[in-house]
Amino acid sequence: MTLNTYSIKHMRLIYERVLDNQMSNHYVDNKTFFKVLKQYLEDVKLAEEQERPEPRVPDYIGICIMEIARKLSNKSNFVNYTYKEEMISDGIENAIMVVKNFNPEKSSNPFAYFTQIIYYAFLRRIQKEKKHSYIKHKSLESFYFENLLSYGQAEVTIDDEKARDLVEKFEKKPETKPKPVKKIGIERFIEDEEQ
Repeated sequence: MTLNTYSIKHMRLIYERVLDNQMSNHYVDNKTFFKVLKQYLEDVKLAEEQERPEPRVPDYIGICIMEIARKLSNKSNFVNYTYKEEMISDGIENAIMVVKNFNPEKSSNPFAYFTQIIYYAFLRRIQKEKKHSYIKHKSLESFYFENLLSYGQAEVTIDDEKARDLVEKFEKKPETKPKPVKKIGIERFIEDEEQ
């Protein structure tokens, strides 16, 4: 199958299934997604064997990944973030980077595979934004403190309770219990004199 035939065939799939609204209630048809992805992976393998450039990811796969990211961002645990667009962009980017890692021999569910990738991309973006917010609030706090030292103002506090909570949570280190020392060799048979 040549690249032009490949592209035309998948464009027809897009027009028939996505743009004409003939899909069922599901926004991604997993069977079609799997078939197109499997064909793409075969084409990638063939291109590697023939030492040709890697073929472009089909539009249908891109649309499916975009739909997964968009719908996942509307879940209740992601819906209220102000940086939702950045989360979606990170999810799409991560999914496109690992398209070739999908193994059709292990799984026939690309929807679940890409949903997990996008989900963890969202979590990483949230952590990045929290760290950025911490740095912003900490520098603001530092500015207030420097202002106090320079101009001798009596009272400097951060009025925003959310900002204070964010700084405290970020600076608080999780409590870790010391791991018990495993006794090896003859130490297992000898009782500790201290006990």
